[in-house]
Amino acid sequence: MARRIIDFHTHAFPDALAPRAMKTLLEEAPGIQAYLDGTLGSLLASMQKSGIEKSVVCCIATRPEQFDPILKWCRNSRYEQFVMLPSIHPSSSRALEQIDQIKAEGFQGIKMHPFYQDFFIDEDRMLEIYDKLQRENMLAVMHTGFDIAFPRTRRADPEKIVRISEMFPHLKLITTHLGAWEQWKEVEQLMVGRPIYMGISFAMEYMDISQARRIIMNHPAEYVLFGTDSPWTDQSQTAALLANLMLPEEKLNMILHCNAERLLRETGSGYR
Repeated sequence: MARRIIDFHTHAFPDALAPRAMKTLLEEAPGIQAYLDGTLGSLLASMQKSGIEKSVVCCIATRPEQFDPILKWCRNSRYEQFVMLPSIHPSSSRALEQIDQIKAEGFQGIKMHPFYQDFFIDEDRMLEIYDKLQRENMLAVMHTGFDIAFPRTRRADPEKIVRISEMFPHLKLITTHLGAWEQWKEVEQLMVGRPIYMGISFAMEYMDISQARRIIMNHPAEYVLFGTDSPWTDQSQTAALLANLMLPEEKLNMILHCNAERLLRETGSGYR
């Protein structure tokens, strides 16, 4: 029987920009592989092949002036199969106004990346952003842990994540890469068991599979989300790796689609 799947962490670029963006990103992270060409068309084809009904497409504004073109592209890419998440840059003097604009246009949240946007998740300038997102009931999908393309600076480690989650208990913060990429021992020590969302993206391919199962089994079932970080992993392969964990049926279904559906309903009345 085919399972319903929502991928809560993917990336794509406008068709004209995709070749240049993909080339740059691949050069910055030697050893990483691209499974798609970075366009929405290739993502849709992958979804159809993998049995994924909807993908959350995460954008990253690497400079404040990218806000408007990203928002415009998201506005023009609102197809049934995609949930588009624009991005703000924390250095923008208009960051809070831009969150209002994103909300007013019906988008359900934003994606942020501490390395590409040069911030630490617990620094003072981020707090008003979290407060705004919490008050507006919006998603905050956040790259957490180290990043394969950057030096190992502790910009978004489990200790900082816990601090933010305690300061903003109603913030819908989604940590990626099973809590914090290549900081999974600390994830087990500090994050597991807390009401903190974890996406499984770009994690099982890089960690001991028994540790992945242990983290997922010991974390509250309603706080784990399926995600792939496509195009940097193969959506079918990530689904297969999750299936190989032999999780209880109810927990597996919550991860694959139930938790995502709930979050998307809670943050957008127009979600179907």
